[in-house]
Amino acid sequence: MPPGNEYAAEQLKTQGNAHFKNGEYESAESYYGQAIQKNSKNPLLFTNRANARLKLEKWEDVINDCLRSIELLEENMKAYFYLAQAQIAINHPNEALSSALRAYELCTQSAQQTSNAATISALVLKCKKAKWDIRERERIRRRADLLSDLDASLEVSYKKEADDIEARIEAGDIGNVEGIEEKKELRAEWEKKRDDLRTAFALSDPQMLGKREVPDYLVDGITFEIMHDPVVTKNGRSYERATLIEHLKRNPTDPLTRESLTVAELRPNIALKEACTEFMEENSGWVYDCEDGETDHDTRWAHLSSS
Repeated sequence: MPPGNEYAAEQLKTQGNAHFKNGEYESAESYYGQAIQKNSKNPLLFTNRANARLKLEKWEDVINDCLRSIELLEENMKAYFYLAQAQIAINHPNEALSSALRAYELCTQSAQQTSNAATISALVLKCKKAKWDIRERERIRRRADLLSDLDASLEVSYKKEADDIEARIEAGDIGNVEGIEEKKELRAEWEKKRDDLRTAFALSDPQMLGKREVPDYLVDGITFEIMHDPVVTKNGRSYERATLIEHLKRNPTDPLTRESLTVAELRPNIALKEACTEFMEENSGWVYDCEDGETDHDTRWAHLSSS
């Protein structure tokens, strides 16, 4: 590749970053695309464009960009992170969970990337919830024909309204950004109705009234949420890896004993991790509702757009 092309690609990327920062995602996508034409061997250009396309909800294009970026750089945390989000959006939770776990693995292996561990950990939990939602829907439909009909009716109504919004966008009645916002609000409303319906049926089932208390040993002592990737300190106390690392950055001491503690001294608690996973799977219907699954990835990952 001529040296001039590489320089031109960097200039175009810089312009794309500026448009992305201003929320002009279509322009950012265009500039990143031009940069790729100049230098198609730079994996970061593909992740930048994938991030812009995430904002535009171009899910298949996001997936294509991420896969291309991973081909060029296998240990590509951002590509796996963006890939997982697109895979969730098109209802592929198994693939999304695999991608999110790979992003988390790469994040925790890099001292420079550990600041993103909490965000990626939240995405892992979101993927697990999406995966469970599909299994739960099938279980519900087998258990109760009435609930199945109501659940399906809500989904049909939601999809019809979503199609109407898409038709208005194509007809030019509303802008693309406005349409995306309307679809997000519509989806949130549908998910709430669906969850309220399922909760009502679950509460009517005596078997669902049992396991409603989370054992203390599964709860992180910093965030007080169920752990996803627990690690144990020198004194034998376990914490969520991501939140403990964030604590150690601010204060390199054990949260309980206040003794000196470093990231290198942490050890994975495999048995506890298995116990957390088992409990989540057995109690997903109400546990996930108690988890903060709506992490603001847009805010916490905004700095990645200018890489």
